[in-house]
Amino acid sequence: MLPSNTILGVCLISQLCVGVTGNLLLFILYIYTFFFKPHFKKLIDSVSMHLTIVNVLMIIFMLISHIMSFFGVTKFLDDAGCRAVLFIFRVSRGMSISTTSILSTFQVITITPSNSRWAWLKPKLSKLTLSSLLCSWLINLLIYTYMIPIVIAKTNSTHFGIGYVNPYCQNKHFGEQNSGSFLIVIFIYDFFYVAIMMWTSLYMVTVLYRHRKRVQHLHSTSLSSQPSPERKASHNILLLVICFVFIYWLNNFITLSGVYVQVKIPNWEGINAIVATCYPTICPFLLMKNNKLVLHFTSSFSERRMTCIQSALGG
Repeated sequence: MLPSNTILGVCLISQLCVGVTGNLLLFILYIYTFFFKPHFKKLIDSVSMHLTIVNVLMIIFMLISHIMSFFGVTKFLDDAGCRAVLFIFRVSRGMSISTTSILSTFQVITITPSNSRWAWLKPKLSKLTLSSLLCSWLINLLIYTYMIPIVIAKTNSTHFGIGYVNPYCQNKHFGEQNSGSFLIVIFIYDFFYVAIMMWTSLYMVTVLYRHRKRVQHLHSTSLSSQPSPERKASHNILLLVICFVFIYWLNNFITLSGVYVQVKIPNWEGINAIVATCYPTICPFLLMKNNKLVLHFTSSFSERRMTCIQSALGG
């Protein structure tokens, strides 16, 4: 039987490879669409492309320390390295939350009926999206600037007491309960965006249900069974939000358990790193499901495969 450290190390490396590859492929796909297939381009793609960049940063800066520790690298990060890595990870995590929230809000406004009170926002979607992303970057940078001076390189291998610790870093005043107000600010910020996600998800479900009932009333079952691109996109966004909310609360539970438990559990932070990067790893594959270029490629491939099979059978 493989030791737990080896299993954890393999999981960390696999998550890094799959997550970074998936997000980079989706990013390249969006770039290709913008330059060579402009008729496939959608306004929401710019938000999704931003999310892929944030996801890559989050995966790399969360997993790199744990992977280096798995390979036995000592003194990988000094004080400045710890501060930089943790700052970039926390900012990218915050941007992942806000971008997913903006993505779900964008989709809600897109599918909103023309007689809805939110319909006036449709012509302003582009400006609202850009300003929301810029505002989110500014808020995240301001919030997490506070944590730069309170993070240092690990002073010893064993830690007992309340505080943050990972393979190479720890908080400066380990064992002291002095970051409660900072955690409250982070929780309020995160909860604001998670609440928006949950509200937009419920609104999307309501709109889609009403639309389905109306279509079933007006048309036959065979026609109503064909989902529109907007419905497909909404279903994907809903699935994205559900995954995010579940992983977010699980990650928070594991993080707070690791901080406030007196005796630190071996590999606990490594497990938390895998959980924390589950969403940015899954995210690009969920977004690809509704990408027009991917759908066009898969349908063309299926047609060619069927043609080859028929030619082989006919021959």
